[in-house]
Amino acid sequence: MERTRVIIADDESIIRMDLREMLTNLGYLVVGEAGDGRSAVNQARELRPDVVIMDIKMPDMDGIEAARILTQERIAPVVLLTAFSQQELVGRAKEAGVVGYLVKPFREPDLGPAIEVALARFAEFRALEKEVADLQETLETRKVVDRAKGILMDTQGLSESEAFRKIQRMSMNTRKPMKEIAEAIILAEEARSE
Repeated sequence: MERTRVIIADDESIIRMDLREMLTNLGYLVVGEAGDGRSAVNQARELRPDVVIMDIKMPDMDGIEAARILTQERIAPVVLLTAFSQQELVGRAKEAGVVGYLVKPFREPDLGPAIEVALARFAEFRALEKEVADLQETLETRKVVDRAKGILMDTQGLSESEAFRKIQRMSMNTRKPMKEIAEAIILAEEARSE
C-alpha cells in the first residue's frame, strides 16, 4: 500500500522537525518542508502531495492564503495548524477551502484523524466536481442532439423519434458520439443555409 505523501509548512524549524517525526511514526511520508506559505505552494505544485499541513502564521504568505491557492488549483487538501482559535481565522480558513484545522499544542494521535478526514473530504469534492462536469456534458449533448433532431425533422420530414434513431444509427455506424454526429448535422445545415 502506498504511503500518504505530506508537505509540512511552518516557519518554526523545531515544529517542522516534531511534525516530521510524528508523521513518520504514523506511517506518512514527508516529501517536503517549507518555512513560508509561498514556498509551500511552490513545493506542492511541483511535488503534488496527498495533503499539506501548514501553520497559519508564516512570513511572505500566510497559511490561509496558501491554502486558498492550493484549493483553487485543486492540488491537495490542507490541514491548518495554529496556536490561535480566533473566530476570524476559522472563518477565513473555511472560505479558503481548508478541510482540517488543528489547534496547537496537538498530540500525535490528533494528526492521523485530521489527515484522514481531510483526504476523504478532498476525494468527495473531486467526485462531486466530476459528477457536475459529467452532468454538464450530458446536458450539452442533449441540447445539441435536440437541435439536430429539429433540423432533420424540418429538412427530411421525420418524426422526432425517427430523427433520434437516425442520429443514433449514424453514431453507431461511424463509432462516433451522438454529440459529434449532431454537431455535424448542425454544421451542415448552417453551411447549406448560408
